Amino acid sequence: MRVAMAASLSASPYTCSSKSILLRKFRPKIKFRRNCFRISASTSVLADGSPLLQAAKHTVDAYVKSGMVIGLGSGQASGMAIGYLGRLLRTGALKDIVGIPMSITSASEAAKAGIPLDQFNDSSQIDFSFDDADIMEEGTLIAVIGHRKPQVEDSIIQEKSILNASNQLAFMVKDSQYMGGPEGSIPVLVNSLNWMQTAEEIDDLFLGDAEVWRRPSIGHAGPLGGDFPFVTREGHNILDVIFTSPISSLAAVAESLEQIDGIVDHGVISKFPCTAVIASESGLQIVDNLQRNMV
Repeated sequence: MRVAMAASLSASPYTCSSKSILLRKFRPKIKFRRNCFRISASTSVLADGSPLLQAAKHTVDAYVKSGMVIGLGSGQASGMAIGYLGRLLRTGALKDIVGIPMSITSASEAAKAGIPLDQFNDSSQIDFSFDDADIMEEGTLIAVIGHRKPQVEDSIIQEKSILNASNQLAFMVKDSQYMGGPEGSIPVLVNSLNWMQTAEEIDDLFLGDAEVWRRPSIGHAGPLGGDFPFVTREGHNILDVIFTSPISSLAAVAESLEQIDGIVDHGVISKFPCTAVIASESGLQIVDNLQRNMV
């Protein structure tokens, strides 16, 4: 498999340094209908807490109403939102909320916060969900999830299913994660028996623009995933497709990945309607997409 070997990675095991070149090899023709975006900004001074805490509080205050079924996401901001939601329930500001957790961590945090929980199934009716995004593409609000190392019982498939089943969705991100020409990696779920062949096909698809590493369960990351590759609860391996240059279109990458046999799912999610709650030291920026792209 043509993947670059490295002794170690610097800041994150799934992040490469960017280059000035663009993703060249695969550019499927995609026609976009113009989106309608609503952009607003909060006060420029964050008087209470960190930017992510302000994003978490805004998300709950703006979108969660009594009687709702809420998808509870994973990540730092989601944890803050879960804790804040629990406080509002205890004070009586909100009532009759039911949470559907997307991970073991969010289930634990919700239980500690006193939020009643239910399990997700195909017939679940979810009014609103919030989640952290690892990357969010400016202009489309297409997001990438799944960078965080999951516990064995966690599932990217279930997380995406809950997000897609939601009537409304908000992603909370730092301003550094909201960008045009996003950079970083995309997690891809593959069948474990023929993962090597699938990795080869992904490597051929993005030849020169990405490296393909199998995620380990312990130890350092590497192309082969070490002696103990991570196995999801559904029995899949996770391949991290690490782009070495800015990604010109997350939609195009997702479409191309879905054409490869052996790929079960990936961490790219495109949901409409969707809101980005973008946290920075100067305040919050709220971006809504109000019309679906036509691919």
